[in-house]
Amino acid sequence: MKILITGGAGFIGSHVVRLMVNKYPHYSIINLDKLTYAGNLANLKDVENKPNYSFIKGDIVDADFINKLFAEHKFNAVIHLAAESHVDRSITNPLEFVYTNVIGTVNLLNAAKELYKADNNLFTKFYHVSTDEVYGSLGDTGLFTETTAYDPHSPYSASKASSDHFVRAYFDTYKLPCVISNCSNNYGPFHFPEKLIPLCINNIKNNKSLPIYGKGENVRDWLFVEDHAKAIDVIFHEAALGTTYNIGGHNEWTNIDVIKLLCDMMDEKLGREKGTNQKLITYVTDRAGHDLRYAIDSTKLQNELGWKPSLQFEEGLSKTVDWYLQNEEWLTNVTSGAYANYYEKQYK
Repeated sequence: MKILITGGAGFIGSHVVRLMVNKYPHYSIINLDKLTYAGNLANLKDVENKPNYSFIKGDIVDADFINKLFAEHKFNAVIHLAAESHVDRSITNPLEFVYTNVIGTVNLLNAAKELYKADNNLFTKFYHVSTDEVYGSLGDTGLFTETTAYDPHSPYSASKASSDHFVRAYFDTYKLPCVISNCSNNYGPFHFPEKLIPLCINNIKNNKSLPIYGKGENVRDWLFVEDHAKAIDVIFHEAALGTTYNIGGHNEWTNIDVIKLLCDMMDEKLGREKGTNQKLITYVTDRAGHDLRYAIDSTKLQNELGWKPSLQFEEGLSKTVDWYLQNEEWLTNVTSGAYANYYEKQYK
């Protein structure tokens, strides 16, 4: 199979690329990434020279480029992860999210549709990776299921909801073979340090303040990123066409409890007196449209396809902290912006 993975230089995408390249040496894995600030090819140093891996720099918003790419390579399948995903950035610049997350997805769908129309035995699956944020916010009880009504509250989640709708519309209208998954918050190695956990790991290491929105009472369901990649692998290979699966860790934590646990964990790992890092916590004005609680019910995925998360949150968080402490060069290059030169050095 020749599989196009979009956004493969990003956080989740790089883990999916790595898994696919290593697990399926008979597949040809093509990583398409625009290399925005969140795309870092250094995330894939360990597989960049594998014979079944190749990288293409390009923008999914460029329809002509995408059409030519599909016509040339005649992909058998697409795993679509490329997206703008930072909520704060979507509030500042919503159009950028419309272009990438909506227009970009439709460009990919159109190109895939042409391949499928020409030979429906050639193109077998368009797998769209989405988020639980499309469902909106929960109260103190309840879980998001695959039939929960969409109720996005931020420009980011609205753009992802729109892209989900387009994927389903192409399945219904053009019979394009599609599947969708919606996942909870991920954490783990290679996470760009604008997101909560890597930001706070870096700030604790450097004795900087830990900014927490509101009172830190917002609840998220956390999933170790390698478990998400394994779920994507299972869904890609085994899900029936036209289906949707929710992926979650059954690990609900308030933001403040996550950070307090992280502080205590890093007190021990850095040899600091217990309670030292919690003094860095600072409460800041809450984000506009900040959803109170997300919680995923992944029963369908577990029962039908046999996937389940492998790590509890405390174990996964400890592994994540250890990775960041052991990979200071990666973190320094990302926070300084030096990582942006990696493409020029390796691929030019």
